[in-house]
Amino acid sequence: MGARKRNRAERNKQEKQKISFAVLKNCPSSPRKMRLVADIIRGEDVNKALDILKYSSKAAAGDMEKLLMSAIANWQLKNEGVRMEEAELFVKEVSVDGGRVLKRVQPAPQGRAYRIRKRSNHVTIVVEAKNSQAESNIEEVVEAENEN
Repeated sequence: MGARKRNRAERNKQEKQKISFAVLKNCPSSPRKMRLVADIIRGEDVNKALDILKYSSKAAAGDMEKLLMSAIANWQLKNEGVRMEEAELFVKEVSVDGGRVLKRVQPAPQGRAYRIRKRSNHVTIVVEAKNSQAESNIEEVVEAENEN
């Protein structure tokens, strides 16, 4: 591997170190209902987002809270030497896409049948560190690993 390619790979690795994500697939609620919850926490600080989700009356908030906890845990695994409070984590991105649709039939008058679509969704949460001091700590940890 050439020097430019290696340097580029190391830069990409450091950039990916800052970002962590979690994915939830085939969650059994409609994407429209999940987007209402996603819009509430998008761009918020992680601790504030967890509080919002914990005390929200929407049913989708429980799934979203669990997913956010998973994204935070993924960030902690990537950045073992950095404290979460110093990094000032925030929810960078939340995307909700439609999942598979289960099609069911309900009997209707005069021998007809109405189709019922039971929707599901896929959710992706991206968490990133806001603080530049945490980024320098991450770089120090990476450099220490490279020396070993």
